[in-house]
Amino acid sequence: MIQLTERATKEIRRIIAEQNMPQATALRVGVKGGGCSGFSYTLGFDDQISEVDQVSEVEGVRVVCDPKSFLYLNGTQIDFEDNLMGRGFKFGNPNAAKSCGCGESFAV
Repeated sequence: MIQLTERATKEIRRIIAEQNMPQATALRVGVKGGGCSGFSYTLGFDDQISEVDQVSEVEGVRVVCDPKSFLYLNGTQIDFEDNLMGRGFKFGNPNAAKSCGCGESFAV
């Protein structure tokens, strides 16, 4: 299961409302090859959910992930930070053997 912190949930809800996205919009989380460490995280919004997608709901926010990415992301916690060092979503991935300094890519 992919988890969201309270801050991440609030930010996702804010973006969906601000962009006037349909209520059925879900947060799509995934990985793709590339980045400094081998894999990069992907985040986006999607209203098309496949029957093979992993789907969970955190405080009214649906989180979807394709099966291949879920192998690397199961147990990951997504947080949102807004401080002097930057603003954005941060991944706490227990499956990552190492991460790059920017936190946007990882290796297993």
